[in-house]
Amino acid sequence: MSSFPDDLKYAATHEWVRVETDGTVVMGISDHAQELLGDIVFIELPEEGAEVAAEQEMSVVESVKAASDIYAPITGTIVEVNKALIDAPETVNSSPYDEGWFCRIQPNNAADIDALLDADAYAKICE
Repeated sequence: MSSFPDDLKYAATHEWVRVETDGTVVMGISDHAQELLGDIVFIELPEEGAEVAAEQEMSVVESVKAASDIYAPITGTIVEVNKALIDAPETVNSSPYDEGWFCRIQPNNAADIDALLDADAYAKICE
């Protein structure tokens, strides 16, 4: 059964975000998404410094089942990527909300975060 932490916001495309104290946003894919994908074997991360636009492709995840596009949950600049996922993409399966984060984004507009789904609304989408 998937878990949906209440302190996160979610996109309908299965990405999550957590706002950090410095105003940046950490993002990854949800527990539900990693369950659907199965064993993740490769992740193409975005480039640090890249500008991303909400709902546009920013990354690719490959699993034993399929390759899936990952979409930017908000518009902003990539300020850090989780380089540990390059050598250990399976971390997303074992720890999607902690060690399995994809990148940190500096939002262009913090109001974009408010437009995302809360845990209850996201859980309904996943039913």
